[in-house]
Amino acid sequence: MNTVMQDGFGRHIDYLRLSVTDRCDFRCVYCMAEHMTFLPRQQVLSLEELHRVAAVFVGLGVRKIRLTGGEPLVRPGIVELCRRIAALPGLRELVMTSNGSQLQRLARPLAEAGVKRLNISLDSLDPERFRAITRHGDLDQVLRGIEAATRAGFERVKLNCVVMKGRNLDEVLPLVRYAIGQGIDIAFIEEMPLGEVGRARQEAFCSSDEVQQLIAREFSLHESLESSGGPARYLRLTDHPDTRIGLISPHSHNFCPSCNRVRMTVEGRLLLCLGHENALDLRALLRRHPLVDGPLIEAVQDALRSKPLRHEFDPQGDVQVVRFMNMTGG
Repeated sequence: MNTVMQDGFGRHIDYLRLSVTDRCDFRCVYCMAEHMTFLPRQQVLSLEELHRVAAVFVGLGVRKIRLTGGEPLVRPGIVELCRRIAALPGLRELVMTSNGSQLQRLARPLAEAGVKRLNISLDSLDPERFRAITRHGDLDQVLRGIEAATRAGFERVKLNCVVMKGRNLDEVLPLVRYAIGQGIDIAFIEEMPLGEVGRARQEAFCSSDEVQQLIAREFSLHESLESSGGPARYLRLTDHPDTRIGLISPHSHNFCPSCNRVRMTVEGRLLLCLGHENALDLRALLRRHPLVDGPLIEAVQDALRSKPLRHEFDPQGDVQVVRFMNMTGG
């Protein structure tokens, strides 16, 4: 079996974002509509199928897997799935993105199961605004989850904030201060045009350059060459060495030339690019060939040859991809 995957442009693919559910206990305004219809159970990959997908990709050279959703921690059996994936020979690290709602209960079991790093979404420190952005979220519950995560033994914990003008741009500095107080990293993300969420995204768009300029008013920043294996560019805070500032900039600082990742949705669609609809239906192959992986491996390698060079997101334009972020996988 090959131990290196390359796309048609010679990019090395060693990172899989694996969605374990499309369900979530929040309804964040940038991620999904308020009233969602979720997938029927028979269309969702079983835990055994998710583990098999992970094993196939690790065998092909993937060294980092991120479990996403929806909210991965609402999937029954998630801790045991983490344990099984983390034990795959050749996998360098298993990481996860969560909304934080279940972490007070599950942070330590996840760390003990082998999850190395954890990203937690936090878009506001104001309880009413937090509930407005998430539509259902309890800020105190999430903050307790973050505190539990900092004690659980992960190698790193990072906050993720989607910055939107008119909603939470004025909280960038308070969020940085909070991250410093917790001794953890924080990344600020430009909103991506996925799914029709019932509002004009271009009115709320905020570039990473604007965020960096805002942070620089209060903190001394310097560029860092560090990488977490994903799309974030990192800045260091001169006076606070335990906290890094990440900037994820799909619009203003396009990172497609260095793309090293693919996504698997929970219904088994291998998405070759976040900004395109073309995908490979691996669920059909998983169920048609339950005992042999050869057809899956061949299909994945063939599909990678048509991975697009880049997305074509336009922050001032209309929705360009109709699936919601919870369907895409985090």
